[in-house]
Amino acid sequence: MRRDNRKIALIGTGMVGMSYAYSMLNQNVCDEMVLIDIDKKRAEGEAMDLNHGLAFCASPMKIYAGDYADCGGADVVVICAGVVQKPGETRLNLLKRNKEVFRSIIGPVTESGFNGIFLVATNPVDVMTRLTCELSGFPAGRVVGTGTALDTARLRYLLGDYLKLDPRNVHAYVMGEHGDSEFVPWSQAMVATKPITELLQETGTPVSREQLEQITEEVRGAAYRIIEAKRATYYGIGMAMTRITRAILGDENSVLTVSSMLRGEYGQRDIFIGVPCIIGQNGVRRVLQLSLSEQEQELFDSSCELLRKSCEGL
Repeated sequence: MRRDNRKIALIGTGMVGMSYAYSMLNQNVCDEMVLIDIDKKRAEGEAMDLNHGLAFCASPMKIYAGDYADCGGADVVVICAGVVQKPGETRLNLLKRNKEVFRSIIGPVTESGFNGIFLVATNPVDVMTRLTCELSGFPAGRVVGTGTALDTARLRYLLGDYLKLDPRNVHAYVMGEHGDSEFVPWSQAMVATKPITELLQETGTPVSREQLEQITEEVRGAAYRIIEAKRATYYGIGMAMTRITRAILGDENSVLTVSSMLRGEYGQRDIFIGVPCIIGQNGVRRVLQLSLSEQEQELFDSSCELLRKSCEGL
């Protein structure tokens, strides 16, 4: 990866894509960003709008509308294109509609000479990440999905609010499908190095499995509630994508819960699913294997099986 000009190619300039672009601009994560959309005029308008804010930014950035040929020199190609999730519609129901969209995207991107990292945000993200890997022929480590990165952020926010703590000091993860079968491995949830269940007992706060499951359900259903209220989610995922991109461009080796292919970890193989991973300039450096309880392992296996069924015939 070149370090003199950090270039991002963003495919899809809908609300998710532009929330990402706006976040990237404000955090000065890259030097160049090309916006690509089937609606070229919209991409041009979005680029113009962002450029008008450059005078307020800490460092310059080159932003312009382009096409797939511009992906050739990019470090990361970010895919947000696809049809939106309807109220009440599960992410997996989006599969058939978004599969054809991806077939029209991946070929032209690889033909451009692109040799960087794919970052996929389109839902159902675990399935679409796998599809991107298969269509591109890229090594699995260089194809990353947003996975449960946003779900994990939602969990830490809720736990921080419940415990009256800075959510950045809460170390807990959401694992599995980015969808209805995701779960929280509570055995691994910590504040600093202290298990959250122990912390609650020490402070005299009664805690039960039902209360923890209520928090899990609130995380799991967050997208549905947001969609019901405002028809779409985009700010949170845009910031999650920015965080993943920053880890890649900065070669941070940060631990993030992304959708990555398993090669025997957690007893699973050849499936993309949300797990804690070490992320650096080459994408997924390593999948971290947490010590799940027997019940948590069963939940993870069930989530993997659901995704496998959805991928049949893909």
